[in-house]
Amino acid sequence: MTTRLIVWRHGNTDWNAAGRVQGQTDVPLNDLGRRQAAEAATLLAALAPDAIVASDLRRASDTAAALAALTGQQVGYDERLRERFFGVWQGLTTAEVAEQRPDEYARWKAGNDVVGGDVETLDDLGKRVADGFQDAARLGSLVVVATHGAAARQGIGHLLGWPIEQVRTLRALQNCHWVELTQDGSRGWQLAAYNVGVFTDRPVPPPV
Repeated sequence: MTTRLIVWRHGNTDWNAAGRVQGQTDVPLNDLGRRQAAEAATLLAALAPDAIVASDLRRASDTAAALAALTGQQVGYDERLRERFFGVWQGLTTAEVAEQRPDEYARWKAGNDVVGGDVETLDDLGKRVADGFQDAARLGSLVVVATHGAAARQGIGHLLGWPIEQVRTLRALQNCHWVELTQDGSRGWQLAAYNVGVFTDRPVPPPV
């Protein structure tokens, strides 16, 4: 039997829009993010998922709730699906990190582990998120997991057994876009689709 796992990034937040490092800060969705979640949920509900699991941070759990509202399911929560912990970077814009902590920023931009700043290592991130993916996948033949950008990419890479250099070839997931992974007994985990979505990060229209 083939298992399908949909790894879904949360919708937009004000910190996303400002280029501010969120990490494990519990930032809610903004109006655009809520609309993105509702649009994506319509497509994902048509897949008839067996289960929905989410990071317990609000931007991911509220994204998952948009899907659960259409399917009538309960959302399961897993702290292992939280975003990477970015330590002292959290709350700063990336421009501020580059100015205030240039050596750490240079390592991050190069795809290497950040030395200093209490930032979670890529290996620790990949292991914990992949463990969450594995447990979620046991809940049915098609499971949707709502998580975060860096967490999704590193968790997927760890699940597939990719080295960090190969993980870096995956571009960042857009808000409320998703990845499809499949697993069967003979081939293990495989990447079936990446950065899937039908909308762009367009601005919120003015009230009428």
